[in-house]
Amino acid sequence: MSVNKKQKLSNSLEQLKQTGTVVVADTGDFESIAKFTPQDSTTNPSLILAASKSEKYSKLIDNAVAYAKEKYSDKSVEEQVEFAVDKLLVEFGTSILKIVPGRVSTEVDARLSFDKDATVSKALEIIKLYEDEGISKERVLIKIASTWEGIQAAKELESKHGIHVNLTLLFNFAQAVAAAEANVTLISPFVGRILDYYKKNDSSKDYTKVENDPGVISVTEIFNYYKKYGYKTIVMGASFRNVGEIKALAGVDYLTISPNLLDELYESQDQVPAVLNAESASKLDIPKASFVNDEPKFRFALNEDPMATEKLSEGIRKFSADIVTLFKLVEDKITA
Repeated sequence: MSVNKKQKLSNSLEQLKQTGTVVVADTGDFESIAKFTPQDSTTNPSLILAASKSEKYSKLIDNAVAYAKEKYSDKSVEEQVEFAVDKLLVEFGTSILKIVPGRVSTEVDARLSFDKDATVSKALEIIKLYEDEGISKERVLIKIASTWEGIQAAKELESKHGIHVNLTLLFNFAQAVAAAEANVTLISPFVGRILDYYKKNDSSKDYTKVENDPGVISVTEIFNYYKKYGYKTIVMGASFRNVGEIKALAGVDYLTISPNLLDELYESQDQVPAVLNAESASKLDIPKASFVNDEPKFRFALNEDPMATEKLSEGIRKFSADIVTLFKLVEDKITA
């Protein structure tokens, strides 16, 4: 066996995969995805916007604009822009699916985060665009913010349409419980953004120690609860600030990791033992919780968590701002 082959098998990224954790690339950059051989890939408006500004992806934008102008020539500019952006998201997703063997996550417009029916409608439109490209809905996860309305939209998409959902911008236990009760395919609890909040607002702990990291603690709690009660919803940790957080969650179902941290793991020879274990979690003494058909209880539980309330709102605002910028970029090309 060559030295390069030995290194590939022994690096920290490969060791992480061997703990049972599925590695997902958190990027819109095709070259990064190909390098790290992840199972799946996730995108969001911010990542697509960043990638779309690169010259190497200009053809995807041009294709989406041409599609909208030809197919919807009788529509208003505003409608053409919306169609073109949807097509662009699917163009990226389709290209990614040529690289990864699993699924790609494509996000619904964050401005629909408090509108269940509009979210369902947009998800169906996105899936139809994928199917027009020959991509089965089984290979797509529709990303929706973990608001009450988003969770209800996810429930409808899963149960009535067989569309798989990735509930994103998830910051606390109430959101996770409601998501599992809605039988969604996957949740994305945000580790690093939770840490950001506590570093800014609570100096009582040393957050350089991973055992004090509130994001890691949150995902561990959610994972253990799901395994204790046999929920099938996949826990996919997201939004990491350092590889220490990633290693502390080794053994969790999925981890979606940015290219810079994937590269750090790829270049490292450090050991990555499994930390989380479904069998051990199933034996823990954890009380049952429920938010089924109880919107007031859910909203109160979310409101009682200042971090989750702030970070959910902040995330929706940020994704909304980036989708507006993406719309403007596309509009400029349509009207040029």
